[in-house]
Amino acid sequence: MDKLEEIFQLQKKLNERIGVDLTDLTEEQQTEWLLKYVRAMQQELAELVDSVPWKWWAKYQEFDEQNAKVEIIDMFHFLISAAQVFGLSADDVYQSYLKKNQVNMERQDSGYTKKDEGDSKHI
Repeated sequence: MDKLEEIFQLQKKLNERIGVDLTDLTEEQQTEWLLKYVRAMQQELAELVDSVPWKWWAKYQEFDEQNAKVEIIDMFHFLISAAQVFGLSADDVYQSYLKKNQVNMERQDSGYTKKDEGDSKHI
């Protein structure tokens, strides 16, 4: 088993342990859970921002690298759960990442001068 597959399995077990079953969700349930995970990621992102001395007017701030790392991993937990809401496996995410990465590289090669959402329809 590769590392990403293991992470997906561990997240599934954690979700089940807290009483969350993301299999066979209706569209309404998918929407509900996706919103829950997006909101959780937004909160974790805010906590990540608070780990960085972003207040240019405040001299007391220090960069909390340890907490920043923890907040990134917290977001990763919720991102994996969001993927699982739609039944995506570790391999699905990997394959989609490869395709999207190629699109992004092609956009950079072409100068990315116009928005073309159609270039990602195959992902």
